[in-house]
Amino acid sequence: MLFTMCGRYNVTDSPEVQELCRLLGIHLYPEPRLNISPGALGQFIAQKGGERQLYTGMWSMLVEPKPDGSGAFRPNPKFKTFNARSDRLGSSSLWRRLYPSKRAIVPASAFHEWAGKQPYNITQPGRAIAFGALYELWKYGDVVVPAFSIITLPPHPKFLHVHDKSLPLMLEPAAFDMWLDPDMRNTEALADLLESRLRQDLLLTPIDSPKTLATIGEPELFPAD
Repeated sequence: MLFTMCGRYNVTDSPEVQELCRLLGIHLYPEPRLNISPGALGQFIAQKGGERQLYTGMWSMLVEPKPDGSGAFRPNPKFKTFNARSDRLGSSSLWRRLYPSKRAIVPASAFHEWAGKQPYNITQPGRAIAFGALYELWKYGDVVVPAFSIITLPPHPKFLHVHDKSLPLMLEPAAFDMWLDPDMRNTEALADLLESRLRQDLLLTPIDSPKTLATIGEPELFPAD
């Protein structure tokens, strides 16, 4: 089974996102953006050298220089690495190398899934979402290219009618310090975080498009487990 997201999320300039950054000890806010898709630039928080930083990076772990000689970069076209399946964190050569010490958090206001052709804006009411992610800072000569992948969990029974393939890892504040600590290499201590549970209520709102977020139907609340 593939644990994949449809691949869209957004970040708005909201008190909830600002509060998430405060909890994470970050004094910069992510750039507000709608309809962030795989291969596009997003922002993540990682701890390096004892400090937490907000990085702008490509949402795709494996990147390469564009062949046009422009000096720009693109996702590696041979591999889809915008998501990291939780069941492969210890077996994949790529994820096994990153998981023990290069964990990150992707701040978001909402993510999107489609039921057929109907898109939904999915939020945690009253708070921003902290996606659990992995990251790398690739070096090409003097150029550093940050990249990240969001971790996906097995599907959740409550979401099968909306998205039957996966659930993104959404972290609680109590787990932030342990998750971001690069010296905490005992990944067995993180196993509980990788269970497919709804630790917070989720609100699914039908919208016309991730580009506008205009509501076109009644929201549906999924209570926490």
